Amino acid sequence: MQSDVEIAQAAQLLPITEVAAQVGISDDELEPYGRHKAKLTPLLWDRIKDHPDGRLVLVTAITPTPTGEGKTTTTVGLGQALARLGKRAMIALREPSLGPVFGVKGGAAGGGRSQVVPMEDINLHFTGDIHAVTSAHNLLAVMLDNHLHHGNDLGIDPRHVVWPRVIDLNDRALRRTVIGLGGKQNGVPREDGFMITAASEIMAILCLAGDLADLKERLARVIVAYTRSGSRVTAGDLKAQGAMALLLKEALKPNLVQTLENTPALVHGGPFANIAHGANSLIATRYGLKLADYLVTEVGFGADLGAEKFVNITARVGGLRPDVAVLVATVRALKLHGGKRKNELKIPDPAAVQRGFANLEKHLENLDRYGLPAVVAVNRFPPDTQEEIDCLVELCRDVGAEVAVSETWARGGAGGEELARKVIRATVERPTRYEPLYSLDLPLKDKIERICREVYGAADVQYSKEAERSIRMYTGQGLDRLPVCMAKTQYSFSDDPALVGRPSGFAITVKEVTASAGAGFVVVRTGDILTMPGLPSHPAAENMDIDISGQVRGLF
Repeated sequence: MQSDVEIAQAAQLLPITEVAAQVGISDDELEPYGRHKAKLTPLLWDRIKDHPDGRLVLVTAITPTPTGEGKTTTTVGLGQALARLGKRAMIALREPSLGPVFGVKGGAAGGGRSQVVPMEDINLHFTGDIHAVTSAHNLLAVMLDNHLHHGNDLGIDPRHVVWPRVIDLNDRALRRTVIGLGGKQNGVPREDGFMITAASEIMAILCLAGDLADLKERLARVIVAYTRSGSRVTAGDLKAQGAMALLLKEALKPNLVQTLENTPALVHGGPFANIAHGANSLIATRYGLKLADYLVTEVGFGADLGAEKFVNITARVGGLRPDVAVLVATVRALKLHGGKRKNELKIPDPAAVQRGFANLEKHLENLDRYGLPAVVAVNRFPPDTQEEIDCLVELCRDVGAEVAVSETWARGGAGGEELARKVIRATVERPTRYEPLYSLDLPLKDKIERICREVYGAADVQYSKEAERSIRMYTGQGLDRLPVCMAKTQYSFSDDPALVGRPSGFAITVKEVTASAGAGFVVVRTGDILTMPGLPSHPAAENMDIDISGQVRGLF
């Protein structure tokens, strides 16, 4: 069996100008990065901004296993299938972070016969957007420490600096650091730390900014520290937003690539969904909606994370109205939620599928609460038996859910045509009633508790003393009218990854609340969520190589 990278390397790619022409983009509206990648220019936006929007298809999933359930593969395959049915289709994805690429989860370019290509470039440095975010974030950290060194005119309390540094790798040794050691010439000693770049507020800002002017305004609002009197200090106070915007000016432009079947694909921005808002850039989504009849976009992890944040943050900021949700489900994930151990998921067990179905049903209820018609995509894996697939399909039908078996990994667009037809039908026959879960006028605690109780099914919400203090402070500063971005494990509705299925009677513990004033939301951290992951004992990087001819090996 061919690996993903071998399939991608054998693909017949079109020049990016020909891919662009499929959706009416001219050569002078592109900035090519070689033959198969390009950025879209503001010149294109000026021409298409008044075009009517196409249909927005949101791909999410049930609560996943650690290796994921194939949302990206389904997204790519669905886009290819819509194109096969004669629709002008595009897809929109996030850019892969190097942390998961070299770690355990893998990249984010799809798999099998449903990939975006060139996958080696997309999974590695691509067009440099994530590096630009890393540089802009760390420039702000450098200017902050430089200000402390040269007299601290703003009166910053070095013990209350809240702006860490970032790197786009899983490096647990950098979670907590001490900087400024070695004497006066090396700066002011203080505690510091690193996050992964996907968790940076700058990444969130890049993905939620409407244009360059909005980007600069958001950057200026970023809170970096507090003074001894408790006043906040921003990037604007440090006069950093202009230089940061310079580093991000090219990264702000969406990237155009293609699928294995040459369907146009936008890959832009990369916030995680368990510690950030988990959607590709708003700019790319807007371009895609103006260019295509159907734009298929993927949001991270389960619908309790990526989809919740899309409807309450991304769609609200961008004025978007998703038309239909695709809920990706797998036999193996339902067996996990039905009580099977991770090493038992390849063993046939329809009864475990039935026991685990409560997890899928809760996600369907949540999507209905947002007013989104849903189609369940049963993503078939090679070990799945027909009995297990039939069981899952029948369970979906029993609760009145539209369902289609998806074979996009094995067959590409041809394996997604049934799903595509049902998605098209849902957009016509079941109009969206989309609405956010909460009003922005609600107090912070009410927003948090509405998500915890209605989306997760929690019986109670508890707050640490630190979280209580932060909520009072942000309320006093007027930041309580922002939406909330929950940081929670992706492996459970609860904040305990061991509570699989559809748990009940549990409490969510809010450990920390921080303001991402530039991004425009308040981050609520629950459980033992890490903003800097670590590598496993045998990371994927051990299997990667490049030969003397330049051929990449071992990249999935």
